[in-house]
Amino acid sequence: MGLLGVLMRRSVLLIYMSLELMLNAANLAWVAFSHFNRNLDGQVMVFFIVTVAAAEVAVGLALMVALFRQRQSTQAEDFATMKL
Repeated sequence: MGLLGVLMRRSVLLIYMSLELMLNAANLAWVAFSHFNRNLDGQVMVFFIVTVAAAEVAVGLALMVALFRQRQSTQAEDFATMKL
């Protein structure tokens, strides 16, 4: 669902879920390589990435709620029609 979900979907919620899935896959790779090399640097990096991802989720969901309240849909095409 990762990259294909971002490229093929029209719902903003599904695109956002695909992006988060790719971020979690990258985090899993960091932890696996860190464990393989017997080094904690990758695990510390994942801790900071998860912290930033939590803030990203809050902002992203707030944007989706604002889009849904204004347009009554969560289609990606509706972002292009919003005024800045």
